Amino acid sequence: MSKLLNKPFKAFTIYALVVLVCSVPVYYMVVDSIWLEELDEHNLIIKERIENRFNTIEINEAELENILKIWNLLQPGTQIIASNLPEVKADSIYTTRRTNAYSSVNEIDRFRGLSSCIYINKKPYHLTIETNVEEADETFLAITLVTFLFFSLLVAGFIVLNRRIAKKIWQPFRNTLNKVKSFNLLTDKNIEFEKSGIEEFEELNTELSKLIERNILIFNQQKAFIENASHELQTPLAILKSKVEMLLQNKDLTEKQSELINSINTPLSRVTRINKNLLLLAKIENNQFAEGEHIDLTTILNENLELLADYIEAKGITIEKKISNPIRVFSNKTLLEILLNNLLINAITHNSVNGKIHIDCVEKRLTVSNTGNSELSSNTLFKRFSISSSETTNSGLGLSIAKEICARYNWQINYTFQNNLHSFSIWF
Repeated sequence: MSKLLNKPFKAFTIYALVVLVCSVPVYYMVVDSIWLEELDEHNLIIKERIENRFNTIEINEAELENILKIWNLLQPGTQIIASNLPEVKADSIYTTRRTNAYSSVNEIDRFRGLSSCIYINKKPYHLTIETNVEEADETFLAITLVTFLFFSLLVAGFIVLNRRIAKKIWQPFRNTLNKVKSFNLLTDKNIEFEKSGIEEFEELNTELSKLIERNILIFNQQKAFIENASHELQTPLAILKSKVEMLLQNKDLTEKQSELINSINTPLSRVTRINKNLLLLAKIENNQFAEGEHIDLTTILNENLELLADYIEAKGITIEKKISNPIRVFSNKTLLEILLNNLLINAITHNSVNGKIHIDCVEKRLTVSNTGNSELSSNTLFKRFSISSSETTNSGLGLSIAKEICARYNWQINYTFQNNLHSFSIWF
């Protein structure tokens, strides 16, 4: 997954490369055109100098003929011959390619030429001036190398500027992201975002503040509703359960009436358990438990095993404990008892008859494992009212409560299923 700033950087780099590659032939044509114009101007100057020099000295025909022979023999790139044309033609400029007679390398060179007519002693002469043009491939190579040198400098500059700009401009976004990551609804505190001076980030912070504020309000309303509803239901449920128990003790009940009352008692027990756990969750979320103390976890674990001994014995479950070092944790004693009790009850509930429970205490980790046939859904395991057993009294809140207790003390809890063993591990 690439970062946001790398997306435009890649596009800019490709665009710059395409533009610079396309500019190489353009540079070559522009430089070549300028060079040819300079050569044309140079050839015209040479022509004017030759014509002026011959016309400023007095020379007869015989001497002129000897001078021109020597000139054409010794002067490279120029040739002066008598013109036999009846009319004087206009100057012409041309480009030709031929072997350079004065080069040690036998290769074809390009020449820029001027064909013109000059007058010496008032007679017309045909003057040809040819100047060697710089090699095209060398010019093209030089332009290409310079272009890619500047492209490399451009990319290097892009990288440096991209990092510096990203670090400076995106710092407000990083600050916002870190605060959102650390936000917890249970703290009941809104987030104060820093002023960035950037319109887009200020708009983002404003909308996030509104969203968080609404979520806190809704969360508090839900907590208040659950707590109030649970409190209000507690007394009627206790009375109802008491009346049902009184009816069950009536000796005059028929068998059919007893079965009917028992069918009422089972869901009533589950509703009572749900109500009790909802109250417990509300107290945990509202931080209504006293501050913690340093507690020996092994002692609490053994006490819970003693309390559940009858339940364990009824299913024929074997307990295997492996405690290398005693673990002392800082916690509220009641919450720690509830946490261990929920894990043990979960291990018993989801265990098979004559199964096993493995308890491992190693350094700062507690693992409770039990035998099983199929893996539980890890996506919904710690969600409220997620029931993965057929127990009719199961409230679906036991693991949610365990998760909330762990979150309160920043402990980590996770679930794995390997070798037909359900395992819940807590890192203190």
